[in-house]
Amino acid sequence: MTKVLRIILSILLAGWLVASLVLTARWSDNRRCAGIAIEVNDTAERRFVTAPEIARDLSTLGFTGRGRLLNDIDTDSIERFLASNDKIERVTVVRLTNDSILIKVDPMIPVARVFDRLEGASYYVNRSGKHIKADARYHINVPVIEGAFPDTTFTPIHLLPLIDYISADSVWNHLVTMIKVDSPTDIILIPAIKGHVINLGEPRDFDSKFSRLTTIYRKIMPVKGWQYYDTLSLKWNGQVVATRRVKPAAASPRVGDDDLEEVDVSTMLVADNIAPGQTKVGAKAHGENDIPAVKAAKQNAKAAADSISRKNN
Repeated sequence: MTKVLRIILSILLAGWLVASLVLTARWSDNRRCAGIAIEVNDTAERRFVTAPEIARDLSTLGFTGRGRLLNDIDTDSIERFLASNDKIERVTVVRLTNDSILIKVDPMIPVARVFDRLEGASYYVNRSGKHIKADARYHINVPVIEGAFPDTTFTPIHLLPLIDYISADSVWNHLVTMIKVDSPTDIILIPAIKGHVINLGEPRDFDSKFSRLTTIYRKIMPVKGWQYYDTLSLKWNGQVVATRRVKPAAASPRVGDDDLEEVDVSTMLVADNIAPGQTKVGAKAHGENDIPAVKAAKQNAKAAADSISRKNN
């Protein structure tokens, strides 16, 4: 008897559930949107995007919201549309129990500002590589990268490990003012201390490279002077190659007799278009004799030739 009652109760419960689902579905088909709420999580006051701007963007999509049937609102499409906005980092769109739509937006979180030589423009970049053009209405204090990025083999995103390393160290974070990319194997750090730059080489092995740089800064630079070197290179393992700012003068080459050549007296005239003996351009020469400078040059050339001839004989 008990078993039969259980079967009957189970059948009744299943029927009630089916009826409830059917009624709920019919009722849901007629439910309309009570409104749209837009929340911009901008605690850092980046001001890349505002709620009114998002509302305007949605209007271009033809999304009106209030009064529309909830079943006609595709929240996934709205998310994809807003996520394509270069000013938005993350977005979620959900239906609430009060029949309204909630849109939650996180503005883009830039990790660096890039001055791109190829594009001739400046933009901010986030960790996923999304760009947002720099605008006068906002300024974010982030590391600065300058360079040319012709393809995807090396982009500003490849410098994120270096940026993170510098940012995590209070000393280097205050010392390094800019990262300059000459090539993927020549990453140049511009320090706040004027007079020299640091060639980091490839963006890797940071512990070793910055340890060597610390040694140079503590033991060498205070003695030699902060402007004695123009470049400190950390490209090679276990070494620091420093280049002097003032290079040693090259020794003057010794000229032997074999290097003497006949002097071209035509290059030793007083000025263009002035013949020997002339005093003004276009004026008739007072005489056909060589001017003193040319005459002296000829005599010196003849003396040098005679000296070589006597030596050879």
